[in-house]
Amino acid sequence: MERQGSLAKRIAAFGGILFFFLMALEVMIMISPFAFFFYSVFNPVFNFLGQHAATRWVTMFFLPHMILPPTAFLKGVRIAGSVFFIVGFSGFIICALQVYLGKIFKWGIASKGIYRIIRHPQYLLLGLWGIGMAILWPRFIVLASLSLMFVLYYFLAHDEERRMLKQYGDSYRLYMDRTGMFLPRSLERPLAAMINRLVPQVPVRHAVIPVLMVILVLGSGFLLRAVTLHSLSLTTENNLTVVPILPEDSPLSGQAIGGILNAARAGMVPFLKGDHDYLGYLMPADYVMQGMIADTGGHSHLFKHHHTVALITDWVLHPFAHLRSSPMAAMAAARGVDPALARRHHCPLEIDRPDLNCDTCTYRRVILVQIDSGRPGHISGRSLLAGGVVRTPVGYIDLEVDTGKIVHIRPVDKGTAWKDVPTPEI
Repeated sequence: MERQGSLAKRIAAFGGILFFFLMALEVMIMISPFAFFFYSVFNPVFNFLGQHAATRWVTMFFLPHMILPPTAFLKGVRIAGSVFFIVGFSGFIICALQVYLGKIFKWGIASKGIYRIIRHPQYLLLGLWGIGMAILWPRFIVLASLSLMFVLYYFLAHDEERRMLKQYGDSYRLYMDRTGMFLPRSLERPLAAMINRLVPQVPVRHAVIPVLMVILVLGSGFLLRAVTLHSLSLTTENNLTVVPILPEDSPLSGQAIGGILNAARAGMVPFLKGDHDYLGYLMPADYVMQGMIADTGGHSHLFKHHHTVALITDWVLHPFAHLRSSPMAAMAAARGVDPALARRHHCPLEIDRPDLNCDTCTYRRVILVQIDSGRPGHISGRSLLAGGVVRTPVGYIDLEVDTGKIVHIRPVDKGTAWKDVPTPEI
């Protein structure tokens, strides 16, 4: 029995590491030059989940990822993600070194540093790291992995304490009396009292608490998604709804819709049909993540940039600036060239006007996505982003929103730059 228990502990520990690894893996591969290689293995799973109404939500995103957070609250959540990621990662490394060096040099119980306040800071910091990662890459499947990791480490922490009591006896019991398990004792005591009232000391207690953990983690994701959808600035006319990628572009949405519908009435937009509903993403023409919506060309393929570490660093340390910045301007600055001049001569719309200031440019790109809800009748607004609809890119339109003048009308393939990999819808 003891051998079986030891095996179960090793499996649980390995499972926790595996869930964390899976969480981190998609974050890395989505913007790596090896994206297609990795997704050739993972994508069949995503496609299987996406085919069934009961599991389609797992592949969805619960926070803005392509769209810049439009409210102070959502911006705060995104910044907290970077803070949790950095604090959790650096703190976990420090605690791990303390524990493993203690084992090598036989220092006994780890009770110095943060261990003077918390008995399991590694699990706490790993959890913060995981929360930060879930906010940085807010797909529900990452959140589900995080909840299972919490459950595994909850059981592992209790098992470790049983072993420490057996090995060190009263000295460890005294250590337990003056420290908290995952939080400082002053914070953990009232929290534990509340949990004891909600979940009495019954035989199924250790089964109920993990279930509550999963419900709490996944429930927070659904709540954040509802807040996100409610916060979006959506403009609808006829069968076209436009959502701006940049919050400050909200006033331009109505003008963009007017220009597109006028072109459609003139028969200039063959992929905009009256019997379908469409979602248009309004953005600068050189928006760096447009490849997640549609394959508009090689410049939108993040995974071909071969700067994975730099992209992740920028993503963590500059939560909003990396989405606002022009790839051409960033490249020009890195090479010591005047960014304004470089953007003008390498304009994605092929407009070379000396009087055109890129910072106040009124040209925009609208990528159109056809919506299939599987139900009769038209839908619009937030319903276009519901979990049960199929979104298929059909084309993009470049126009000057002030005048409605059309610059380009281009159809696109059904896939994104990542082909049929489920990508963010918000």
